[in-house]
Amino acid sequence: MVFWEGYVSDEVMGTFAPIVVYWLYAGAYQLLPPLDNYRLHTRREEDEKNSMPLPSVVKGVLLQQLVQATVALGLFLLTSKANISGVTIQPSIPVQIVQIVIAMLVMDTWQYFVHRYMHQNKFLYRHVHSQHHRLVVPYAIGALYNHPLEGLLLDTFGGALSFLVSGMTARTAVIFFCFAVIKTVDDHCGLWLPGNIFHLLFQNNTAYHDIHHQLQGLKYNYSQPFFPIWDKLFGTYMPYNLVKRPEGGFEARAMKAMKDS
Repeated sequence: MVFWEGYVSDEVMGTFAPIVVYWLYAGAYQLLPPLDNYRLHTRREEDEKNSMPLPSVVKGVLLQQLVQATVALGLFLLTSKANISGVTIQPSIPVQIVQIVIAMLVMDTWQYFVHRYMHQNKFLYRHVHSQHHRLVVPYAIGALYNHPLEGLLLDTFGGALSFLVSGMTARTAVIFFCFAVIKTVDDHCGLWLPGNIFHLLFQNNTAYHDIHHQLQGLKYNYSQPFFPIWDKLFGTYMPYNLVKRPEGGFEARAMKAMKDS
């Protein structure tokens, strides 16, 4: 039994819970004090390098989430696994864990190759993917700021494929998609906070993705949101060093760029 049972269906929860979690988690980061001692970029860099104002970013994220919600609800309703009494047939916890791991690998695979192609294809990069890179200095609310076509191809289709291939139910999908949203927001938060569990458990983290947003890292670190497997297999992995800035905060410095300099 879950806390929403009897109030809303698993399908409705799976559709809207990730959206609510996105704004709660990203909003919490947005409301934090400046925390200059933990920033990967200074506030001045953020103001100077980012070409999109916050209201435009918020509108872009809301548009993407509208498309995601529409596709998700339709997908859940089409694949709903219920018996005659209308009760969801839920697999055991070990089976759900395996399904979530499969979904993570499927999502990583889809996002790596689509993301990489959007960088390699000059037309797609210029007219589609470059919108996300207008936030040269990433921040939490901008995690899903993408061109609508990219949002559909990269995130929405990637999520749908993960759900279908893993065979999870809508109830398991609530857990998986909320976790994926939290991880994605954290990767874009721009902060290296002490004790952050994602930094401890995942090589693919805030600093890893920050390298990709830097000029020297545009053709590296495509993997998102969980593991750097495909980057390592296909030679697009760029390790980094975290260097303390004299004025406070950290800098994710690409090791390849350091060797070249």
